[in-house]
Amino acid sequence: MEKKLIRSALEALDNSYAPYSGFNVAAAVLSDSGKIYTGVNVENASFPACICAECNAVSNMVSCGEKRISAIAVVSRDNKAGEDDKKSYTSPCGICRQVLREFSEPKELRVIMAKNESDYKTVTLEELLPDSFGPDSLQAGKS
Repeated sequence: MEKKLIRSALEALDNSYAPYSGFNVAAAVLSDSGKIYTGVNVENASFPACICAECNAVSNMVSCGEKRISAIAVVSRDNKAGEDDKKSYTSPCGICRQVLREFSEPKELRVIMAKNESDYKTVTLEELLPDSFGPDSLQAGKS
C-alpha cells in the first residue's frame, strides 16, 4: 500500500503551485475506508495564506465525508536546488502534524516521507508529535 500511496502523491506533485519558494509538495492520505485523497501546496503572495499539501489532502478527504486517516505519504521537489544537492525526506510541518492528529490515532497513523517509490522512510505520527493535544484532550462532550 505504501507504494500506491507514494505514487498517488508523486502524480499530484506537478499540480503544486509554488512560484515563490520553488518548493513543490504533494501529499496523499489513505482513509480508513481505503480511499486515497491527494493535495498539493498552494502558495500565495501573502505568505501566511499559503496552504500545505497535507492540509489540502485532509480537507479533500473531509469534504468527501471521511474523517479518519490511516496513512499519509508526503513527497517534494525543490526547483531551486542544484542538481548536486541531495534531496532529503520532507516531513509535515507543525500545523500539518496537528491537523493529522485531529483525524487519526497518533500511535497508528503511518507517515511516509518519500523521495520516490523505492526510497522512503515511515514513522508514526506519535514519533513526530509526542504528547500531542487532540480531541480526547478536551472535556467538551464527555460525560
